Amino acid sequence: MKTNTPQAPIRIAIVDDHTMMREGWRLFIENAEDLAFAWMAGDASEAVRKVDEDTPDVLVVDISLPDRSGLELIKDLRLLRPKLPMIAISMHDEKLYAQRALKAGARGYVMKSAPQKVLEQALHRVASGGIAVSEEMSEEILKAFSSGNATESKDSISELSDREFEVFVLIGQGKNTGQIAEALRISTKTVDVHKMNIRAKLGMNETGELAYFAIRWAEGQKTN
Repeated sequence: MKTNTPQAPIRIAIVDDHTMMREGWRLFIENAEDLAFAWMAGDASEAVRKVDEDTPDVLVVDISLPDRSGLELIKDLRLLRPKLPMIAISMHDEKLYAQRALKAGARGYVMKSAPQKVLEQALHRVASGGIAVSEEMSEEILKAFSSGNATESKDSISELSDREFEVFVLIGQGKNTGQIAEALRISTKTVDVHKMNIRAKLGMNETGELAYFAIRWAEGQKTN
């Protein structure tokens, strides 16, 4: 007579630079029946080291990390561990980052404000080989691919690197150089370099022109 072997819990690792968020994830995972907490990391370099030492079943990566963009980390880990399922998390609306996250190699995108049920469903879906984005975002992605536009389009915004795009989004939110530096845990000099590169890619000469364009772009995203 056959007996059902209990399925091993899904081991989850977290990469987030905010201690409270990491602890919140730990509590959430430890209280879920079929999930198990593997480890946590506060930045990209620590995450790479820990993945090498102990590869989890699913890795949850915050997009905004102090040493480099979470999307860049996802790209690196995709090369190092092609079979490792990853979910990108962020405080930003998924319309801004979901397609970039999937293009980088993530299998899902979840906002930090999502209910625990949505987070749990996303972890299970990604662990079983699926893609975890909202129904609305799924439709947007399908429309993009069916029309041939997808993320391969070469508009000026898509030409920005992941970190440059983060800076651009924050400019669109009306944040100044110091506030952007604080939000991304980088120096004001680094922010200025990113702004210079963004202006070059967008064909702009003046800082004021960039701010105006970024704010108008952000307003357009809200109405789409």
